[in-house]
Amino acid sequence: MIDKLIQPVGDILDKFVADKDLKIKLSHELEKEIISLNKAQLEVNKVEAKHNNIFVSGWRPFIGWCCGLSLTYHFILEPIIQYILIVNGVQFETPEFDFSQLSTIVMAMLGMSTLRTYEKTKK
Repeated sequence: MIDKLIQPVGDILDKFVADKDLKIKLSHELEKEIISLNKAQLEVNKVEAKHNNIFVSGWRPFIGWCCGLSLTYHFILEPIIQYILIVNGVQFETPEFDFSQLSTIVMAMLGMSTLRTYEKTKK
């Protein structure tokens, strides 16, 4: 993942820095800076998770639960409700929401956890 962040900068370095050793040094410094920023964010995450106030420590689980409940409604409850209404002859359309926005959030959350698992396995 760090390579994807560094690649565009590496392309810029290739255009403006002629010295190969300097390019390598600058690229290495950039990589170290990105890693230190990631470590700082992890520390912030740890402090947030330990916080006593639910509005500080609970926002990530809240987003996860909202996404989970929305998926449950979209794929399980809504079809069942629609079936029951049709069987009983009731003409009513259940509200729909834009699933593309929800799927983007869910995939980002799941993708991040997948990347973290990948990082752990590759050390």
